[in-house]
This record gives sequence, C-alpha cells and structure tokens, in this order.
Amino acid sequence: MLAPALIPEAPIEIFETHFSSDFHGSFPLYLTPSPEVHMKKLIAQGSGDIFQISRSFRNSEQIGSQHNPEFTMLEWYTMGGDYKTSISVTEELVAAAADVAVAAAKVEAGAKNPPAQITPPFRRMTVQEAFCEYAGIDLAEAGGLAGLKEAARKIGFSLRAEGETWEQLYHRIFLTLVEPNLPVDRPLLLMDYPRQIPCLAKEIPGTPWRERWELYLGGMEVANCYSEETNYHKVQAFFHKEYARKASSSTVVPDIDEEFIDIHKTGFPKCSGVALGIDRLVMAITSQSSIEGVIFFPLSDSIRP
Repeated sequence: MLAPALIPEAPIEIFETHFSSDFHGSFPLYLTPSPEVHMKKLIAQGSGDIFQISRSFRNSEQIGSQHNPEFTMLEWYTMGGDYKTSISVTEELVAAAADVAVAAAKVEAGAKNPPAQITPPFRRMTVQEAFCEYAGIDLAEAGGLAGLKEAARKIGFSLRAEGETWEQLYHRIFLTLVEPNLPVDRPLLLMDYPRQIPCLAKEIPGTPWRERWELYLGGMEVANCYSEETNYHKVQAFFHKEYARKASSSTVVPDIDEEFIDIHKTGFPKCSGVALGIDRLVMAITSQSSIEGVIFFPLSDSIRP
C-alpha cells in the first residue's frame, strides 16, 4: 500500500508519508488510492486474470455517509475483455453477495430494513441518456465548453463568472441534476462517459464517449469499470497532462511512475478492469444508511467532539 510513485489523477488527493533509515536515507512514500499501479505491472509480466482486495486511501474528500479516507476496494482485471465483458461478472458478484445478506437477515430475529433480492440483468443507461432525461442537456449536441455553457444557461443552471472548465461544469451539472435523480428501483449501470473526462479508458471510435461504466446501487456509486487503455503514447500523454494538472492545484504531487508507462511499450494486453468499493457494497446489500455502519473505526469517530 506504500508506493514511491503513482498514477497522477488530478481529482484524487494523496496521503504522503516518509521512509526514514540510517542506511537508505529519507524519502517520500504515498498511500495508494487503488491497487491499479501494482496490479497492471503484474499483468504486464503475464499474470493473466487477476484480483485483489486491499485498503485504499484518498485525501481531501468529504467525511460522511458514503465516504471514509481509508476504505476497502476489490479490483479485478479480465484479460481479453472489454467494459461490456465485465458487466456479467459484476452482476453475478453483486447478486451473490446480496443473496448472502438476504439469507443472514432471515435468521436474524427482528432484522430492521431487511435487504432486497438483487437479480440480474441490471438496468443500463448511457450518460448521454441520463443528461437528456434529468438535466435536459444533449451532451453530444453541446460539444465543447461554449456549447455546454449555452445548454446550461438555457435550463437556468448557474454559471460561474470565469475559469470553469468543461469538466468542472459537467460535474456540477451531474452532481446537482443527474445523479440525485437516477433510478433506484434496481441496480443501474451508467455507461459511456464523455471523453473530455480524462482517464485510462479507451475511446469509442467515431463517438465523443469512452468505454466506461459506473454501477449505482440505490443511487450510490459502488463500482467503476474501464476497457483499459493499452496504447503507449496515449498512456504517456495522460500521465504528463494529469501530472501538470496536479502540480498546479495539489499540495502533494507524487513523482510519475515511469515504469508504469514503460510497461505499455511492448504490447500491454487487452483487458477490462473493475474497481468496486467493498464498504459501499456492504452498505447497499445490508440496507445501511451510512458507511459508519460497516466500518469498525471510521475516521468520523476520531474527529467528532
């Protein structure tokens, strides 16, 4: 969980610590926000299909019903697959976990808020469909920043005076109008994210979208999936652009992991990766209203008066 360098991702703030030794000196180390950086190095060495359950750490995020700076993540990669391949595995996993919760509730006398059965297939909706339905904005038609601002203005959405990027405006609209209104009657796969949101997911040729989905349970985002980008030049460009973004806005900026970039030089295998928050999954399938109900020592307990 300690790394000397990481994948730079501008929206994710990092916990920094220091290694100190009489023999090796002192240098910074970083708590990993996901196990991706190490898992992909194993994939490049021929691991094949791979999974890991590990602690992950994210700084500067809110502490509340769905967030804790330290959390448990299940991440897995399927060789030869894409983001659609990963849907069936995810559906089966979540349904099986829910079955266990339902069975446990049946033997627990007087269980409150008994969990509901979860049955595949899950509902599917594209980000484009969600924005049209809940925000009245056609993202494909809006195009770039000027178009998105005009679309937001037409629906009466507040615009900031200056400096807001396409990505920032998109996220404000999504968090204000779209995510709170997503259907909650059954699990939802929100698919095909805009390519303007930088990440290591492949672009869908001839479209403004990327091969990415997120899983929502009861309106809460639980998992994130990509068709993993394998092109060396695109990975390299992503790293250096995101590093520049972090350097301009973050107090902790880990070095670029050049070894991670280099594993894509010689033909990184086609694969799909899924990162699933275990704590949130347990929340959803046991009908808990707060992540505090499934983590023994949440940070909120330590900082409360």
